[in-house]
Amino acid sequence: MLIDLQNRIGTYFHDVFVNNLDWWVVLGVVAQGLFTMRFVVQWLASEKAKKSVVPMTFWWFSIGGGMLLLIYALHRRDPVFIVGQGFGVFVYLRNLQFVLRARARGEDTNASPG
Repeated sequence: MLIDLQNRIGTYFHDVFVNNLDWWVVLGVVAQGLFTMRFVVQWLASEKAKKSVVPMTFWWFSIGGGMLLLIYALHRRDPVFIVGQGFGVFVYLRNLQFVLRARARGEDTNASPG
């Protein structure tokens, strides 16, 4: 029974990660890597500052990863993924616009509101 379960799991993962591998999957993995890096960058910046910080790099990784994931979702024709990434990219671009405007005025873009 355990050997059969192990074989089924092994077959499943081989099918998912080997048999289904194509350039679109590679693009999706790269996109997800960029998207994940935004959290790593934000976490490291916050640890260094000893407070919650959202560096500019967070928004660039968000936009880059979000755009590539949106392209991947469009190719896969996944409506849930398309709506989620499409809205997310809009929000990331808008936040980047706020940050750039604040920096142009010489404001601290990591200050707490209020």
